[in-house]
Amino acid sequence: MDSSLIQTVAVYALPVIFAITLHEAAHGYVARLLGDNTAYALGRVSFNPMRHIDPLGTIAIPLLLYFATSGAFMFGYAKPVPVAFGNLRNPRWGSLWVALAGPMCNFIQALVWGVVSVALAVLGVEEPFFTRMAVAGVGVNLVLGVINLFPLPPLDGGRVLTALLPPRQAIALSRLEPYGFFIVMALVMTGLLTRFWLSPLVSLGYDAVTAILTPLASLFQ
Repeated sequence: MDSSLIQTVAVYALPVIFAITLHEAAHGYVARLLGDNTAYALGRVSFNPMRHIDPLGTIAIPLLLYFATSGAFMFGYAKPVPVAFGNLRNPRWGSLWVALAGPMCNFIQALVWGVVSVALAVLGVEEPFFTRMAVAGVGVNLVLGVINLFPLPPLDGGRVLTALLPPRQAIALSRLEPYGFFIVMALVMTGLLTRFWLSPLVSLGYDAVTAILTPLASLFQ
């Protein structure tokens, strides 16, 4: 196995595990707060990554995309947390908040990894493995959060849009759910998703993280 691939996997492993685990746990936690205990009863509101890892989406697809794009792009997913939306106290608006919980958790994690990066710089830690991991943590979470906000079911953004649309349009959009993953993968492979959605919004995310962390970093200069 290529040594550069081993190094890349080692750097990204912890940020990716945290990103997908906390993303899925956040969905289940918010669902429980809003009235649905399905995920909690099944043990999916958990920080144990083994409860969320999907062999295909978490391992096989990211590696395939890594090799297919020469390391330029990786995307994966965990086992979706089961939510019985009908159990929510307000199914329409509750489903919106449950869907938003995952991406918002990723944006919070991006900030936390940014704080780690600042702390490493303040402490004078120059070990490349740790500095690269902190940078990877910001990037992984921004990418995961932005992709999941794409307004197409079964992605979180699709569920948010479904909650916001009038009933007739929401039903029409929800009918795309069985094909949503294949549509997204096609958009990824053609570069359209990256050009018109991922790159602009991830760049905006980096700008937001920088704006929030700059005052913190200036305190230690």
